[in-house]
Amino acid sequence: MIMPEVGRAGQERLKDSSALLIGAGGLGSPAAYYLAAAGFGRLGIVDFDEVDRSNLHRQILHFDSDVGKRKVESAKEKLQNQNPDIRIETLDDRLTSENAMELLAKFDIVIDGTDNFPTRYLVNDACAFLKKPNVHGAIFRFEGQVSVFDVSKGPCYRCLYPDPPPPGEVPSCAEAGVFGVLPGIVGCIQASEAIKIALGLGETLTGKLLAFDALSMDFQTYTVSKNPNCKLCGTNPTVTKLIDYEDFCGMKKSTPMTIPQGTVQQLKEKLAAQNGLTLLDVREPHELEISRIEGALHIPMAQVPFRIKEIDENSEVWIICRTGNRSNQIAGILMQRGFKNVTNVAGGINAWAREIDTSLTEY
Repeated sequence: MIMPEVGRAGQERLKDSSALLIGAGGLGSPAAYYLAAAGFGRLGIVDFDEVDRSNLHRQILHFDSDVGKRKVESAKEKLQNQNPDIRIETLDDRLTSENAMELLAKFDIVIDGTDNFPTRYLVNDACAFLKKPNVHGAIFRFEGQVSVFDVSKGPCYRCLYPDPPPPGEVPSCAEAGVFGVLPGIVGCIQASEAIKIALGLGETLTGKLLAFDALSMDFQTYTVSKNPNCKLCGTNPTVTKLIDYEDFCGMKKSTPMTIPQGTVQQLKEKLAAQNGLTLLDVREPHELEISRIEGALHIPMAQVPFRIKEIDENSEVWIICRTGNRSNQIAGILMQRGFKNVTNVAGGINAWAREIDTSLTEY
């Protein structure tokens, strides 16, 4: 309040403002802390996951004692301990085309901290229809980016990215890893933008994309222009309501078949029987340094289509990765290539480390 640019009137504006955080993970954690500390009167948090120990290096809203708790409950507890006067509203569920409009309409500003393309396009479109500012953040390994998409003043997310990448081309943080402090930096910038929007202060990142490289400590700002041919906010829009975003991003098309799933207990029994089973590990080489199952055939995910002849199609093939996502995709590829006996290891090697061989490191 002693800052002349804010003053008592500005602090009252913050108290009367509300923000909805989509995701209580790496980006949502620092953003939530600083919005609560700044004195936002009401915060909403949407997340449908539980706290996982492997995420704690970047999801600073959650502690080791919270492992297994629902993220929204863990987040609410921390934020109300930080600022008892703040009103926290939570939704322990997915954001969907069915609930997005009603939920986002209740808040002034939306903070997009998601890590998947269907939800990013959903948040963008809902914000555009509701004329809400969308403070977007994204991270990948050592790089991050931030922008503010507000169709009343500038471009939307579709102006920058008209089409989503092919499914599986851009791995999530869980699959690719992320420099722990990176989402802290990006999330803090998102909080800064939200506070400026609420105060009507300074120049926001509307019409700009701020890119950050943590390895070089390099910040670059790019101009993002409104696309007159944008399907959402252009001259002749064709997207006039919320759609099926998984279908739009090709998610449904990429999983046309039912892929058999097996547990780590079943895998243990299969390996003990020594019946010629092929265990295919599709993780990256550096991941093998963390944990591995001896005797597994190792072919990184991206190389499998080119090295498929190394896999005995007449054997029973079980496929494993870190958590079961990459291996599920590879199982589908093998089935399309004519493999008759393919099983994905649900939970991946992390489940193996938890339930079978506790000497291995879960990561």
